[in-house]
Amino acid sequence: MSEPTFATLVSRWYEENARDLPWRKPDVTPWAILVSEVMLQQTPVVRVLPAWAAWLDRWPDPAALAADRPAEAIRMWGRLGYPRRAVRLRDCAVAIVERHGGQVPDRLDQLLALPGVGTYTARAVAAFAYGQRHPVVDTNVRRVVCRAIAGEPDAGPATRPADLVATEELLPVEPAAAALASAAFMELGAVICTARSPRCGSCPVEAVCAWRASGQEAPAGPSRRPQRYAGTDRQVRGLLLGVLREATGPVPHQRLDQVWADDVQRARALTGLVRDGLVEPVGESSFRLVGDGPPAPVTRLWA
Repeated sequence: MSEPTFATLVSRWYEENARDLPWRKPDVTPWAILVSEVMLQQTPVVRVLPAWAAWLDRWPDPAALAADRPAEAIRMWGRLGYPRRAVRLRDCAVAIVERHGGQVPDRLDQLLALPGVGTYTARAVAAFAYGQRHPVVDTNVRRVVCRAIAGEPDAGPATRPADLVATEELLPVEPAAAALASAAFMELGAVICTARSPRCGSCPVEAVCAWRASGQEAPAGPSRRPQRYAGTDRQVRGLLLGVLREATGPVPHQRLDQVWADDVQRARALTGLVRDGLVEPVGESSFRLVGDGPPAPVTRLWA
């Protein structure tokens, strides 16, 4: 009898140890999976869980979100961070309604053509929503493959084409098994093969891990420098958005001036919010969340 493959070992472990996350339920919709993947970008699971549930309670399908105002998407996004994701998710819902009759497409090329859907998200939806065979590569997967297969302690800060190739080579041929393995690789990196404190004694592939065999230690410092928040334009943007989210109409410039004392930095942050399509001017001296008026009919085609 042949030895179990790398993917088989990790998949068996996953089936017994995976976290009970709602977007992994067998009856979850492709739309719910797409929303989860967008929300989970650079955001911890614990913060996403309540936001994901509230979002789907309000907008259970793309058509419901497409029919609502962009401002409401920004409001519902709350403090998850990187609020442009909210606007892009609504843009994505509009495109799904216009191009695909309100159903999240199952073809990779069509997923990649949706607004705000990149290489990772498209493959994640194709695999986890439709059980297809695609390499789904995030930071956790890159770290697992880099350590276990290449024997290196750290995969570096960015995904490269070679990472997709290396991961795809590990996937089973059968699509459903490959989709399961993709989820398993990701979970292993998230809870066992972590960046700084890997739990090698609990790892299902410790015996075949090239990095473990090499005897190298985990890197002492972060692979990328943590982003400072306090005092940055990001903080000022968040404060401005907080005022605008709570408003029921246009907010006078004088009210926004109270958010941050530095006039230059505040003006720069507000200009950035307008440029990013999150905020729009009203008249000469007021601002509001973008589209914070009656919703327009969804009719035009997206490029």
